[in-house]
Amino acid sequence: MTDRIPGETSQDNRRQVMYWRLLARLFDPEEQATLESASLAVVEDIGLPPALLDPQASIDSVVQRHPELAAEFDGLMVPGADDGAGTAETAEAGTGGGDDDGDGVSGGDGRDRAAEVRRAALVSKVLLNVYQPRTGTVTAGQLSRWQSDAGWLERALGCGPGELRGGRAAGASGPGVSPTGSGGRGTTPDLSRLIPEIGPELGSIEADLVKRMRLREVLADPRLAARLTPSMSLIEQLLRDKDNLSGVALTNAKALIRRFVDEVAEVLRTQVEKATVGALDRSVPPKRVFRNLDLDRTIWKNLTNWDPEEERLYVDRLFYRHTVRRTTPQRLIVVVDQSGSMVDSMVNCTILASIFAGLPKVDVHLIAYDTQALDLTPWVHDPFETLLRTNLGGGTDGTVAMALAQPKIAEPRNTVVVWISDFYEWQTEPLFESMAAIHRSGAKFIPVGSVTSSGRASVNPWFRERFKDQGTPVLSGHIRKLVHELKTFLT
Repeated sequence: MTDRIPGETSQDNRRQVMYWRLLARLFDPEEQATLESASLAVVEDIGLPPALLDPQASIDSVVQRHPELAAEFDGLMVPGADDGAGTAETAEAGTGGGDDDGDGVSGGDGRDRAAEVRRAALVSKVLLNVYQPRTGTVTAGQLSRWQSDAGWLERALGCGPGELRGGRAAGASGPGVSPTGSGGRGTTPDLSRLIPEIGPELGSIEADLVKRMRLREVLADPRLAARLTPSMSLIEQLLRDKDNLSGVALTNAKALIRRFVDEVAEVLRTQVEKATVGALDRSVPPKRVFRNLDLDRTIWKNLTNWDPEEERLYVDRLFYRHTVRRTTPQRLIVVVDQSGSMVDSMVNCTILASIFAGLPKVDVHLIAYDTQALDLTPWVHDPFETLLRTNLGGGTDGTVAMALAQPKIAEPRNTVVVWISDFYEWQTEPLFESMAAIHRSGAKFIPVGSVTSSGRASVNPWFRERFKDQGTPVLSGHIRKLVHELKTFLT
């Protein structure tokens, strides 16, 4: 075995102290005196603030006092990032900048080892603030702090705050892209393997905190309600409890739902508007306004009028761009399972349906169902009002939704039916046969297992196999996949 030089061993011991404290705190919230004192010595020695060891201090408060740490938290845990990443100043702070401290470690190797210790301290802070056990009643302030710390964890993984939890920033930058667009340490990592695990886990922790919060009391106090940050878990609880709220509490609940809907809608609308809506219709003369002026073509067509003596181009004719696009009226029928397991899909698809309803020549119909079906088409343009009319929970009987959907298919070739569910039905054979009939009629049938940011979905294998056999495989994953499928059909 190769002997390790003293300085290298010292840095490894420091890193191990930080990680041993992390594990001890995760499994037992009671502090271990020896580990705490050793960790404090390490943190002070490498030039980090002792507040990193305070379990009550949020990352926001630490960064507010030490703004230089914000850049170090971003991309801190990006897969494939260089463990020795860090600024030269921060690395030298833990080594004295070279071999002057007599530890026998060369400057470069020493800086790398010191950077690993620094990184271990920062990683420990992020993980502890998000994953350390919590008991008892949760206050609005505690929920807000946890949401903020979870946002820092997402940033450390190279995502935008709220992205892994399926929140407001979902789809804004896409998996593996940091808020700065650099992917953290100068890379664009593939988080596809991590998101299915980390995202739902964060959502589960958040949901537990929301459940242990006296939500009705918080909503009745405008000052406390103002501290709440809308998220998918919170919106789910509000939608489930809306019939038990009244007065100020109901007003505050509606305001939170409206905020969340508007923020998610802004992200989804950007994705929908990126694509064109049909080929240019050159049979319609272009509108002769300045914004449509085709300067390049105008110059090219008038080059014969160039006067070399005066060095001036005389323009006989102006050319304008065609902007009118050829579209065929399309009907989009969205059927959403509103049972408890499909809450996030219900919220996302309600908002998405309202966005497509705003496109020209797209006729959108929305149906929600559990053991009963509800035609929400009259409110499809307003996702807020639509969500207030949903009744989350209960069993599932897709045949009642099919009874509402089938009569809406007037022209199959110009119709797309999107069915969002986990497909755990109690009338499997009749429902699948009616879905197959829609497919055979010429309408485009898109079965969807989930439209979340994390992409996690549990789909009935019986339905999955049969959809695959008929050539309409279940679409599961990020909501961008559904947006792409719909744009492909509607444009």
